[in-house]
Amino acid sequence: MSTGARSRRRTRWLPRTGQAVAIALALFWSLAPVYWMLATSFKTELEATQLEPTLWPLHPTLANYAGLSGSSLPFVAFFLNTAISCLLTAVIALAIATPAAYALSRGRFLLRGPFSYGILLFRMLPLVVMLAPLYLLLMMAHLLDSTAGLVVGFTTFGLPFAVWMMKSFIDAVPIEIEEAARVDGYGRLQILLKVVLPLVLPGLLTTATFVFMDAWNNLIYPLTFITSLSKQTLPAALVLTFTGQFKTDWGGMMAASTLTTLPLMIAFFAVQRSIVRGLVAGALAGA
Repeated sequence: MSTGARSRRRTRWLPRTGQAVAIALALFWSLAPVYWMLATSFKTELEATQLEPTLWPLHPTLANYAGLSGSSLPFVAFFLNTAISCLLTAVIALAIATPAAYALSRGRFLLRGPFSYGILLFRMLPLVVMLAPLYLLLMMAHLLDSTAGLVVGFTTFGLPFAVWMMKSFIDAVPIEIEEAARVDGYGRLQILLKVVLPLVLPGLLTTATFVFMDAWNNLIYPLTFITSLSKQTLPAALVLTFTGQFKTDWGGMMAASTLTTLPLMIAFFAVQRSIVRGLVAGALAGA
């Protein structure tokens, strides 16, 4: 083999090796906490709290998972509270965001640009900034310590993101399709419901999934707006029930965290193709 051929082969080999190393490091960085959560969920209480941690359970046990179904811990109630509030948030956010995104995408009205960037600016605000106004609003509406108040809080924070996501998907729909529907006598609402929405179905699934996951992982809103333990969601319940003043049940907390993570993983992989299609369509529309 000539020197030039060996040089070209080495030139092709080095980037691939660098990519493989980078991917391996990224996977380790992402999956190491997941593995540690799973391993700790099968450890005994003594093993989970010892000073020298073990990489895998020396004496695996299912006691941590069995303890979640005990009468002293309403884990099923926490799970149902979280699922109901997050599903309602995703549905309400889509119902409001879709017509708003359509108006921003197709409308030609005064202050359209500043209004759009105002929605984006609202999304950039941290959760803590909106806690006090939302708390006062829910208190005056008598919605504190209720699922409805929690849904209002989740929707308030997720709505700007949903509007911008849906706007990018609607931008990808050719305007000629709507013009043809208008010639057939369709009104604006009929065009949105019968023409645009079927074409942006991957975008709807993508947006709903992200809003659902954002609400599912929210911790500060349930801790602030919900005072009854029986009405808490899973992230807040994990903090309130497994963390004590003198002791933390790490095995039970990791078992509950594993079961809390499973619905998100199932939801993500179930609509993975739609998410990829939706994100690609949105990126091409914004290009």
